[in-house]
Amino acid sequence: MKSRLVEGIEVHEGTENVFADLGLADADKLKIKTGLVIQIRKAMQSRGLTQQEAAKRMGITQPKVSDMMRGDFTNLSERKLMDCLTRLGYDIEISVRPAKSGVGHLRLTPA
Repeated sequence: MKSRLVEGIEVHEGTENVFADLGLADADKLKIKTGLVIQIRKAMQSRGLTQQEAAKRMGITQPKVSDMMRGDFTNLSERKLMDCLTRLGYDIEISVRPAKSGVGHLRLTPA
């Protein structure tokens, strides 16, 4: 991580994964889940869905949608979040290829 001084304060430049920068376990998993939730939120907004309407389409309860919108999606797996997106009319493509380094990474690329 690069560091520099800004007005006498040491500032560290982050990577593209804030969860890894914070040293959190399962940083790649958290990044993917966050990206999926952002897409769900966008889908709900673009379709003008209430939480209740979205919950019905996604096959989950309205309280779970409320939790998700507030950033608490620990009770939902990546698979369930992908299922929610497909129920909202989105296609999901998973691409697998050899990593450029010894260890691969997960990445969500929104359309």
